[in-house]
Amino acid sequence: MLPGIVLAAGDSIRMGSPKALLPSPDGRPFVTRIVHTLHEAGIFNLVVVTGRDHDALVDALHQDVRVRPLIARNSDPSRGQLSSLWVGMDAVVESNTEGILVTLVDVPMVAVSTVTRVVTAWQRTRAPIVRPAIGDRHGHPVIFDRKVLAELRGAAIDVGAKTVVRAHEHDLLNVPVADEGCLVDLDTPDDYRR
Repeated sequence: MLPGIVLAAGDSIRMGSPKALLPSPDGRPFVTRIVHTLHEAGIFNLVVVTGRDHDALVDALHQDVRVRPLIARNSDPSRGQLSSLWVGMDAVVESNTEGILVTLVDVPMVAVSTVTRVVTAWQRTRAPIVRPAIGDRHGHPVIFDRKVLAELRGAAIDVGAKTVVRAHEHDLLNVPVADEGCLVDLDTPDDYRR
């Protein structure tokens, strides 16, 4: 089983408004677009981790009756992104979980085909960490295999999941893709306008 975790608990300070609720080119809020992308790629067990904007995200997600992810609230997202990942793991990781697929609400334009390629590469290799890449740039979603979940749980909260990624830099798998959407991280109004 490979559940998906969408991290959407940030305060969007640089954007000035909740990123998760910004409309994507197809009119859907970022959070809804990402949930649909993962669902179309075969990730049916999903959790969206919310924070300060919890109620607004719940409303946006409930307006779409086709896909209903779990919703888990990080009561203190100021502790950092890793704290939200832990909240997501608490919601979906079970004894038969083989790995987790993690993505950010900041990366709403990733293509279904990219998600599918990353999942297929992980299923084939069972590498500890699998992520899409274009050249030397890597993006989202990222799959963490079961064998590194304990490391994620034990990572220093002030450093985050990067310590686990760095610890596996020689055995992680970068999956070549052509999808710039997996790299487009929207943090500011200028990013959004572009």
